[in-house]
Amino acid sequence: MTEGKGPLAGVRVVEFGGIGPSPFCGMLLRQMGAEVLRIDRGAYAGALPIPERFDFLNKGKTRLRMDLKTPEALEQVLAIIDAADVLIEGFRPGVMERLGLGPEVCLARNPRLVYGRVTGWGREGPLADEAGHDITYISLTGALSCIGPAGAGPVPPLNLVGDFAGGALYLAFGVAAALASMRSTGRGQVVDAAMVDGAAHLMTFIYGLRQAGIWNLDRGSNPADGGSPFYGVYATSDGRWLAVAAAEMKFRRAFVAGLGLESGLADEAEDRAAWPRLRSLVAEAIARRSRDEWCELLAGRDACVAPVLDLDEAPDHPHAVARGVFVAEEGVIQPAPAPRFSEGTAPPPLCDAQQLLKSWGVVA
Repeated sequence: MTEGKGPLAGVRVVEFGGIGPSPFCGMLLRQMGAEVLRIDRGAYAGALPIPERFDFLNKGKTRLRMDLKTPEALEQVLAIIDAADVLIEGFRPGVMERLGLGPEVCLARNPRLVYGRVTGWGREGPLADEAGHDITYISLTGALSCIGPAGAGPVPPLNLVGDFAGGALYLAFGVAAALASMRSTGRGQVVDAAMVDGAAHLMTFIYGLRQAGIWNLDRGSNPADGGSPFYGVYATSDGRWLAVAAAEMKFRRAFVAGLGLESGLADEAEDRAAWPRLRSLVAEAIARRSRDEWCELLAGRDACVAPVLDLDEAPDHPHAVARGVFVAEEGVIQPAPAPRFSEGTAPPPLCDAQQLLKSWGVVA
């Protein structure tokens, strides 16, 4: 089989079908050049069934549907795992072990295997066997409590912090690190990623600020949570929004000058007691023009502003177009792979399951 191009070219990945973090991790590995075989136990069981052409997380993966409760299927899956470099799964604790596919069994047969697993609560602790989803996991880490406007409740940050950042990205990083170790030691290992662990780790900087007495528990009262008048989102005259991130003094002064406000307001922001008044002044100024007028007026000033684009606008922004942030295939637009490498990346071409297994040396 023709290999992909990228740092993981030639790496063979077996992904056990799931939703959320495990397919996102499989997508990342494939986009970096790995061959990914997704094994589905049954029909799609997700909360949001999606047409195949829009199922970006599983696009281009070789799919194999198997009833893993039969002895014949189990033996075939074990043979596939014997030929693999990486296994990833996102089931609740104990599922793979009950299927006879736990790490002890797989690593005994294939000592070089990197066995990656992701759960919500982790594999130990009083909540390990409890059901949950993204916001239940991040709620225990303190992350959810910090997100939202002043005077209102926490706002779910889509499922970016738990599923994809705290789960999939940490699993992918762990798999890559374990692969590097395997190549030098010849030994694989288990990568145990938990969304509660990853989301807590993402909060490392904020926990430092809190322990230093710099971060308040009240939402919307801190420099980076919308509390600062120079770090937040403001409504424009056309009902759209302008994002302002003039955190440092030099950017703050450029922003104030661009708004036509008194230069001394930038200095006043050092006093948190002045924030409500300054926020009102900034809001009144921004409300006088449209979003795009402000972007044009403030362009090139280092004022640290950007338009808040919706999902239909973002792919057409000149910067996104120039960098190729989004790609279109057969009229379907999706984000381009990231990060980028100097030698380029390209996933391996899609092939059917039997062709892939033959290239792995697995007898069907």
